[in-house]
Amino acid sequence: MNGKRQPLVTIGDYRMISLRVARAKAQKYAEMVANGVSPVATARRDRGAESKVEVLREGAELYLATEMAGKSAEYQRTTRRALEKDVLPVLGAKSIKAVTADDIRAICDQIKGRGAPKMALHTRNAVKRLYEYLIARQLAATNPAELIPARFIATPDSRTRVLAPDEIGTMLRAIYASNIRRPLKLALHLLVLTMVRKSDIVEAAWSEFSLNGARWTIPAARMNRGRDHVVYLPHQAVALLRELQETQASRNFVFPSVRGDDRPIAKSTLNQAVKSLGLDVEHFVLHDFRRTAATHLREMGQPSDAIEKALAHTVKDTPGGAGHAEHTAQQRQILQLWADFVDMQIESGRPRVAG
Repeated sequence: MNGKRQPLVTIGDYRMISLRVARAKAQKYAEMVANGVSPVATARRDRGAESKVEVLREGAELYLATEMAGKSAEYQRTTRRALEKDVLPVLGAKSIKAVTADDIRAICDQIKGRGAPKMALHTRNAVKRLYEYLIARQLAATNPAELIPARFIATPDSRTRVLAPDEIGTMLRAIYASNIRRPLKLALHLLVLTMVRKSDIVEAAWSEFSLNGARWTIPAARMNRGRDHVVYLPHQAVALLRELQETQASRNFVFPSVRGDDRPIAKSTLNQAVKSLGLDVEHFVLHDFRRTAATHLREMGQPSDAIEKALAHTVKDTPGGAGHAEHTAQQRQILQLWADFVDMQIESGRPRVAG
């Protein structure tokens, strides 16, 4: 840069960072160099700023300015609101290391007193993510929010249960870090990405897929409404299916029973796999993934009728409605947008390595 040799800047530990994130970081560093900015000097300056952080408000400002940069506008808004509305006015001047679980519990109780238990849980989760960030940068030693189980803050009804963004990431990271069989990990990930019912995944047959066309046609015989349902697969789902295909244990079922090729895994298998993880995700059943996807997509501004179609719900056709080509493009867009959002949640909780 400027004719001078620059020190090497590291992107991160290859064991802890995905190829997608590594490429994004490499592109960011390349753009900085092209603009005459040294990535190494910038990293040193940021570390210098971190060394001056002592109270929670300073830590939160650093977190919001750096960690939130790659998040969606909605995610940034809700996280900032949770911290600035209820947490920082009370604890902002307190030393980061002096904040206790009792402090966080008191704030959550105050929010619940306003009749907003879900907001209390969201606030606890925002503080938990903040402290994960601070611990990774050695600005905190413990996470006070982690000491408060979710069930002691709010107990949402499973029929209305929607996973918060950080819960999506927590669950999928735990799934991949667990000892359950690799095919079951991929099955659970596909269940999240495709917005289908558990039985659709469990009974999926290879004959239903066109991986080159990124389509999965679930036959009418297996659908509640008695019509074929086409799932327009995001590229992440295609990659998972190709991995399963390469290690294909069955010519018939995508997820065959370990007892034989002639039948799929039992419907209870995925429930048992999730239960074995012992996650701090309360009042959750696998069917909640569908509601979770629909809710977050609506918050992203996607049309409700298109979301309902992605869920294989019956939607009344309207005059002048979308034609086949437009419908296909819309469904592909929705499922790809959702898969990218899920990716972001998985990556957001991975340990970072300073570069």
